[in-house]
Amino acid sequence: MTGPAACAVRLTWVQPEDLVGHEFRQAAEDGREARPLLRAWLDAGGRVAPARAGASAAPAPPELRALAGRLLAELAALPSPLAADEPLTWAAIRSTWPPAPPPTRPADRPRPEPRPATLAERPAPPPALPHVARLEAAWLGRAVGCLLGKPVEKLPLDGIRALARATGNWPLSDWFTARGVPPELLAAHPWNRRSAPTSLAENIDGMPEDDDLNYPLLNLLLLRRHGKSFTTADVARLWLDELPAGRTFTAERVAYRNLLQGLEPPACATHHNPFREWIGALIRADVHGWTNPGDPVAAAAQAHRDAALTHTGNGIYAALFTAAAIAEAAGGRCDVHGALRAGLAVVPPRSRLADAVRLGVDMAGRHRDFDRVVDVLHARYDHHHWVHSLPNTALIAAALTHADGDFTRSVCNAVSGGWDTDSNGATAGSLAGLLAGSPDRLPRRWTAPLGNRLATSVPGFDGVGFDTLAHLTAQEAARS
Repeated sequence: MTGPAACAVRLTWVQPEDLVGHEFRQAAEDGREARPLLRAWLDAGGRVAPARAGASAAPAPPELRALAGRLLAELAALPSPLAADEPLTWAAIRSTWPPAPPPTRPADRPRPEPRPATLAERPAPPPALPHVARLEAAWLGRAVGCLLGKPVEKLPLDGIRALARATGNWPLSDWFTARGVPPELLAAHPWNRRSAPTSLAENIDGMPEDDDLNYPLLNLLLLRRHGKSFTTADVARLWLDELPAGRTFTAERVAYRNLLQGLEPPACATHHNPFREWIGALIRADVHGWTNPGDPVAAAAQAHRDAALTHTGNGIYAALFTAAAIAEAAGGRCDVHGALRAGLAVVPPRSRLADAVRLGVDMAGRHRDFDRVVDVLHARYDHHHWVHSLPNTALIAAALTHADGDFTRSVCNAVSGGWDTDSNGATAGSLAGLLAGSPDRLPRRWTAPLGNRLATSVPGFDGVGFDTLAHLTAQEAARS
């Protein structure tokens, strides 16, 4: 066969006719007035963005694709009324942090308590080799949470609940399984087709490849090559050298394409990128926290330089929150609630991301039944795409708060809440693993199936053990 039909490829996350639908959605969330442009798009035969997939079923005709490109440029030029509360640069973000209170005399000093307002003023701890066992538990926790969420990624909340209940696994407390699930339920809510062969209880044999583990490996490689003073351009060069384009998704794929077209940071994060406030930068943040134990501000600064390659606004704030919370937990001197306060402290307080975290924490404190917490969050955020940073960060904060440091409840809460299940489980597992402090304190039903083996396409790491990764991470943490 020859001709256009023989070579047609529907690339996900890059088609202009699909990107513009997501940009209209983001414009509505930002409060940008885009209704006239939306009418023009719909009148020309354009469609809304795919709800779950990365590309629509058929390519648009040339004239509609050209219109999509023009509209993307016009939409990007629309001002957001929220811009003043959601700055982009590191200096501007830091300027939103409340000032530290004046010092008090020792006799007047209250009992110490973590306070977001004073976090920026906290002196950096002296460099020290962190406890390797704690880092191994963090790597394992990230893998466990990711693997738990993989088979139900993209499924609606009612589907996740129905599949788990069918096997007596609700509230969620163990791996998903297809054994005992009625065929009609599996037909109504099929497992994630790429993940089911490696992530159901009956199929697990080591940790399969996933972008939620690839990015921490890349950031470990980044630190080994450039140290903690790396630049955003260093991240870009590393990706082009070591990250296959097909292993990127959403904002990362758009930024990758922009780099190949000659756009440098920060333009590569914004050009035709409606995914710039989604969850991608958050899932890259763990290593920045792991390598700055007890110093959430330094962790957030690293995360900002990383995230700026692909994200803006709340997409960056989600990475800052995660890196800072994990850094606080890695210091070994706080509980989960102190870690979350440290994470929130580096986020602009009037941003939507800060509101999402506060809502998640508040709801988790109000309701004993975590399903009720999830229902409240879905009522508030279900109009967002399932990969957007706002619903997912709110859920992570709620899951960790409600679990109160318990590892199993942390990862199960995060996955059972839906949306980006594998990413949320991974982040919750990383922080909960740090708090556990050692692989021996993680239940073996979670860690044994991993076989201390991680599959990846990141060069030099395929088949690596989590114990090896912990030692490599500790080395980078100790480097100034």
